[in-house]
Amino acid sequence: MSERCFLAIDLGAESGRVIAGLFDGQRVRLDELHRFRNGPVDVAGTRRWDVLRLWTDIQDGLAKAAEKYGDSIVSVGVDTWGVDYVLLSKHEELLGQPYNYRDPRTTGMIEYATSKVPRSEIFAATGLQFIPINSLYQLLGMQQKDPELLASADRLLMMPDFFHWLLCGSRVIEFTNATTSQCLNPVTRDWAVDMLRKLEIPTHIFPEVVSPGTKLGPLREEVARATGLPRLDVVTPATHDTACAVAAVPTSHTGRANWAYISSGTWSLIGVEVQEAILGEEALAQNVTNEGGIDGTYRLLKNVMGLWLVQECRRSFERAGRSYDYEELTRIASEAEPFKALIDPNDESFLSPADMVEAIQNWCRSHGEPVPESDGALVRCALESLALKYRQVLEGIERLTGEKVEVIHVVGGGSKNALLNQLTADACGVPVIAGPTEATALGNVLVQARAAGEIGTLADIRSVVQKSSELETFEPAEKAAWNDAWERFTALTR
Repeated sequence: MSERCFLAIDLGAESGRVIAGLFDGQRVRLDELHRFRNGPVDVAGTRRWDVLRLWTDIQDGLAKAAEKYGDSIVSVGVDTWGVDYVLLSKHEELLGQPYNYRDPRTTGMIEYATSKVPRSEIFAATGLQFIPINSLYQLLGMQQKDPELLASADRLLMMPDFFHWLLCGSRVIEFTNATTSQCLNPVTRDWAVDMLRKLEIPTHIFPEVVSPGTKLGPLREEVARATGLPRLDVVTPATHDTACAVAAVPTSHTGRANWAYISSGTWSLIGVEVQEAILGEEALAQNVTNEGGIDGTYRLLKNVMGLWLVQECRRSFERAGRSYDYEELTRIASEAEPFKALIDPNDESFLSPADMVEAIQNWCRSHGEPVPESDGALVRCALESLALKYRQVLEGIERLTGEKVEVIHVVGGGSKNALLNQLTADACGVPVIAGPTEATALGNVLVQARAAGEIGTLADIRSVVQKSSELETFEPAEKAAWNDAWERFTALTR
């Protein structure tokens, strides 16, 4: 068959892209049409997203798609990071500049929420990891900081759903991103209304929840006119970028929890795929999360701070007049002394520090660890600590599922970091299969292709990814040294 074109709008915390996915029925290839910068904007002591500039860049990318692929384009869909949202008034006016999840207004909101509703009750109602960035704590922060704005809201849309509204006028939320909010019940798969009411969060703002692959409607006439596109279908992929990435994990073991994934980027999301949310006391004690996936699956996982640690070290080095690309950072880390210093990557001091180098060094001082001084030592500290955190998370998840993880698939931009891949294999003691780098875009495109009737099951999607990708395997080594490091790490993170 001839290639059919599906457009993926993929927005990450550092950049956004408009990508064409060309699918011939057996393999898919990607063509990046437009890349643009993204990132938080500091405004008067707050941290926001510049969604209007993102929308301008998206339209520029769509115009390039129209010029290159024209009538062969079938549909378009958006995926983004989770937890952040936009509020609309009843007249569909944008209420305020949307907040970035690292905005400090969530400080203390977990404690506030659990003072009103027991922690166990919140977990039973949502199945989500307690982490300050969640939409629930953002809403509570807004409730206290700006109650008038929240009271004016008629509709809450998660970030990808907001861009779908701009594209076609839909006012719904797709399931996978809804599950990142800590406002959705994983059993009923609808909003946790009773819990939200106890926290005095207005429930009328939460719209209908739809499944991945839902056709939302045709492109707005004015958008089609501005970009040169036909009024093609707007389709929800799995709108949470990690759900897209996990859909594109090149495994043949769909339906089993004996393989794990790490969606590696600014955040590392590490977990397994299960058929039902895992709740209960042990899951609560481990502070794991149950996020939605394709075909009603759940991603039993934990959020780990990820390559944010390295990205922010790089910014610190640049401020000091030392510029590196990521390949150079990996090289100097590989040359640094192993296990010089270890940190807990998920310590809240690393969530949004003024200077990551100082944050790492201060953490080491306060916990009796040797202080890394050189740039290579700092990056190696971050990477080795991440690998050990992955092991810690996986061992906990294995206890919950009763299945031993036999292989780890690393997907996303972080899969290009060969040093971290090898450290992960060494720390966890199982092979690591790296790739594809573009798992999120592949998942987005192939869910759209399935909505168009071009592909069948989730297993079929993964088979296409296997045929379309170059993968690299890292075998574990150096067991004794890592076991020593593991004992030290667990003592630091109790």
